[in-house]
Parts: sequence; structure tokens; C-alpha cells
Amino acid sequence: MKNVKPIKRTQLRITLGKLYYTYRRYIDWYFSGKKYSKKRSKNLLPIIVFEHKTPLYRKLKNVDMWMQYNKVNNLKIAVSKLNGVIIKPGEIFSYWKLIGKPTRRKGYLDGMVLFYGGFKAGVGGGLCQLSNLIYWMTLHTPLTVIERYRHSYDVFPDSNRTQPFGSGATCVYNYRDLQIFNDTDVEYQLHVYLTDEYLVGQWRSVEKPIYKYRVYEKKHWITHEYWGGYVRHNIIHREKLDINGNLIDDEYITENHAIMMYQPFLEGNFAK
Repeated sequence: MKNVKPIKRTQLRITLGKLYYTYRRYIDWYFSGKKYSKKRSKNLLPIIVFEHKTPLYRKLKNVDMWMQYNKVNNLKIAVSKLNGVIIKPGEIFSYWKLIGKPTRRKGYLDGMVLFYGGFKAGVGGGLCQLSNLIYWMTLHTPLTVIERYRHSYDVFPDSNRTQPFGSGATCVYNYRDLQIFNDTDVEYQLHVYLTDEYLVGQWRSVEKPIYKYRVYEKKHWITHEYWGGYVRHNIIHREKLDINGNLIDDEYITENHAIMMYQPFLEGNFAK
């Protein structure tokens, strides 16, 4: 089990780290020789492989609603960069390469940005909702996630959660990216849009899938650490089913370890 504890870094260390990882990413994008997806089409591929939606507005403790409204503005801009993108066989979908850097000049507003166990206002805040959606949908397709980052802190208690804890993908331009590789022999297309209440996404293709997937939390526990805080852990698996619902495989997907920023509700042997 991974040992997790808060890390305090100086502002100089944070700044230098961001510069290093940012330019390392640029080098990878433009000089690595990898094939990144860039083609977009208004014509949607005919088959919906998987679809999901998440609410645009959530009431979170101590978070002003103006951050939620600004988040929706930011999502609209980012969605306009991703909607219709096609991942050809052998190509890589890069979340940030397609969206670009969120700036005020592009119309992005201040939204909520998680920061070392808390939150603050930041330009382009709220785009993690989009990366979370894409990651969750991808786990229900044959596409392969080759880069994904988890949250180091569990900031808000569960509220009407419908997905396992830690089933999202945090994003920070540009070094915390979400990258997806198409190692199938067919094209996949991302269709994302907003309604009045939801962020909606689809992975589409030209062929009906021969497998279905069920993503679930195999294990979940909370530990009281030596430094005084609590850490939340879980392990996520995925069942691979044929078209008749027969189990083909039970795959390990990821594990999460996050420092809890609220007092946990402990019951029975929940904490170890």
C-alpha cells in the first residue's frame, strides 16, 4: 500500500517544477514522432459505443455558485475544441494538445481549481469535469488510456455519487494530460456537448462493439495515518463481457490514494 502524506513545497519549487514539466511536454508533442489525433468532423460516426452525462451545477460546501457559472463558460470553449475529433488507429488523443492553453484572451473565466487540498479561483477552472467524463467513457471502450492522473486530495465528501471514488482524471495544463491510444483497427470519434443541465459525451465508431464493460470498485478503505490525517484508498477493476453478458475477463484498472480534507464517517471495519 502506498504511503501518502501532505507535501509542502516552496513557491520557487512549484514554479520551477511547472516550467520543467511544461516544456518537457512541448518537446514530446512536437518532436517525439508520435501521431496525435487532430482531424475533426461534423459528421458523426453511426454507432454510439458509450454515452455518459454529468450535471453542470453542484452545490459544494464553501464554493460560490459564480465559480459554477464560469465553469460552464469554460466547458463550452473547451468542448468546441474537442467535439467531433476522430482518433484513427495508431493515433493518440491528447486532451491538452487539442484544447490548448486556457487564457482570458480565448474567453476563459476564473473557475474553481483544486490546489494542495483546497481550492482557489483560476483561469479555465472547472475543465476537470470534461477530462473526468472522457476518462470514464473511455474505460467502457476498447481504447487504451496511456496517461491519466488522479487527485492527491479528497476535498469534498461524496454527494449523490454514481461512479466509484477516483474514477476521474485530473488535468493541469499541459503536463497533467489525459492521453488515449487507439490500438484497434477502426476509427473512434468523440462527441461532446452541453445541455442546460448536463455535460454530455459519447464515444462513437463505425462498428458495433463486440464487448461490453462494467467498471466497479473492487476494494475501498480508509486509513488513519501516523501524521494524524486520514487517507482514502480504493482499487478499480473492469469486467469485460461478451454480447451475451458472459464474463470474459476481470481487469485491474487503477488504484487511488487521496488525503481526506474532511472528517470521515467510519463504520465497522471501514478504517484499518
